[in-house]
Amino acid sequence: MPPFPTIPLLHAAYAAGLDPRDVVAEAYRRLAAVDDPGIFLALVPQDAAQRAAAALPPFDPASHPLWGVPFAVKDNIDVAGLPTTAACPDFAYVPTETAPAVARLLAAGAILIGKTNLDQFATGLVGLRTPYPAPRNAIDPAYVPGGSSSGSAVAVAHGIVAFALGTDTAGSGRVPAALNNVVGLKPSLGAISSRGMLPACRTLDTLSVFAGTVADADAAFRVMVSPDSADPFSRALPVGAVPAGLPPGLRLGLPDAASLRFGGDDLSRTAFGATVADLEALAGAAAPIDFTPMFAVAALLYDGPWVAERYAAISAVMKSRPGILHPTTRAVIGAAERHTAADAFAGLYRLAELRRVAEAVWDRVDVLVVPTYPRPQTCAAVAADPIGPNSELGTYTNFVNLLDWCALAVPGRARADGFPAGITLLAPRGSDGLLAALGARLHAASATRIGAGTMPVPAAEPGPARAQPGEIELAVVGAHLSGLPLNRELVERGARYLRTVPTVPDYRLYALAGGPPQRPGLLRVATGGASIETEVWALAPAAFGDFVSGIPAPLGIGTLRLADGSTPKGFLVEAAGLEGSADITRHGGWRAYIARSAAA
Repeated sequence: MPPFPTIPLLHAAYAAGLDPRDVVAEAYRRLAAVDDPGIFLALVPQDAAQRAAAALPPFDPASHPLWGVPFAVKDNIDVAGLPTTAACPDFAYVPTETAPAVARLLAAGAILIGKTNLDQFATGLVGLRTPYPAPRNAIDPAYVPGGSSSGSAVAVAHGIVAFALGTDTAGSGRVPAALNNVVGLKPSLGAISSRGMLPACRTLDTLSVFAGTVADADAAFRVMVSPDSADPFSRALPVGAVPAGLPPGLRLGLPDAASLRFGGDDLSRTAFGATVADLEALAGAAAPIDFTPMFAVAALLYDGPWVAERYAAISAVMKSRPGILHPTTRAVIGAAERHTAADAFAGLYRLAELRRVAEAVWDRVDVLVVPTYPRPQTCAAVAADPIGPNSELGTYTNFVNLLDWCALAVPGRARADGFPAGITLLAPRGSDGLLAALGARLHAASATRIGAGTMPVPAAEPGPARAQPGEIELAVVGAHLSGLPLNRELVERGARYLRTVPTVPDYRLYALAGGPPQRPGLLRVATGGASIETEVWALAPAAFGDFVSGIPAPLGIGTLRLADGSTPKGFLVEAAGLEGSADITRHGGWRAYIARSAAA
């Protein structure tokens, strides 16, 4: 087993003859060596895990992309035959059915090691609200491991498993990742079935993934993505395959000076600034953004319908057996009893108002970057105050699911004392692929090692620059270019950026007259043409059809000839539609034209 079991390293070793039973044995050996009884609440017996490894079909990572990969599952997610406790032993039951998302991982060849500890009923961000021994932070046990998915993050950080499932309602899939120096993927809500997961807030919950690398987290995520007709919160949501590279013109935003909160911790502030510098070197300068509306959304989470939703999830326990709960869990969820139905609707109305304001940020930027947490919290601080430090850890996570955004937490530059200081990328729902491309590059640029080990972060591998089977290539030349106003129409349909390449010199570009303003037209000509900048994106056929159905005259879709020899579909204009237009061919592309116009 490699020093850290990334999927590519495991598969290379398997191709060279490694027996997956040896990998299973090494996972249990590492667990014993770590000697932390708080990580797992239930283990698959080692001989059973080795039988599962022996029963795998012949090695074929194309048909079984997680072949022989050890993983763990947070103990509020059902696995048939293993108890589900939600860190409440008097609540425990043994399910007869495995959660569909876990079943998909097993079908892809992954090998389950066990079920991990958590803040009871997934209520908390510290990882200490459990009646069992709390997992120790993998980097420094003086600090909290983070919650609620504490055991999953710690198991990955120690290299016991390649990836682990968590859940995320208010940051539970991101905060533990940052505190243990691993990746935490919080997908677009509804992309993964939540059936078989004990709810915290059903309208906000999602399964999440912890892994040593962005690529591994994304690989597990892709296996689980599937609509589930039996899950009323599942959505057939395009999440965008990982693009070949970073789209040019990517617009970044970060909290402005008044919105940056580090609790007076200069070490965390400095580390965040260093990671932002890495990010800006990759993708350009980030614009300052006022996070006042996001913080207002976050304030709703534990004051209104969503704490009542937590109460609803375990109402039978709260009404008849409250004494079985951890005292802090009972106090947090019990606060719902002071709210009325009118309060719940008031909260929903307020969220609708704030969401409208917050969503306007995507007119200015494509990706937001925030600290995953303001500063790390010590176990001693939480023992002295169980609520305050927990709340602070959620500063930049609590609003995300309420706003229906996706998120990716990646380790960044460490603090000067060596403790990790994570950074989180945020984007509109369906932008999961874009975040993976950016996050992988940032992780490789900023972090020096994976988890608590010494293995360096691998370089980010570029994705395929051509459409995959089942995709259609579309070349865009105008406002659908990355960083321009209509690019969201592609991203929201799950489009994947492939490459930037000019046309052959057979085209002329025009700024068309009439509305909407600033509309380009590309015309193929027999003589006097030039090369025009394009971006090529890949879409699924259904998304392509939905996109082109809204194209207004005199524009249409034809076949373009590009300088790399490819012939994607693309925007063309009818010759009759050029009346009153301006020939802007000399600029070489729409982006250069609008930049020149703005400068003038």
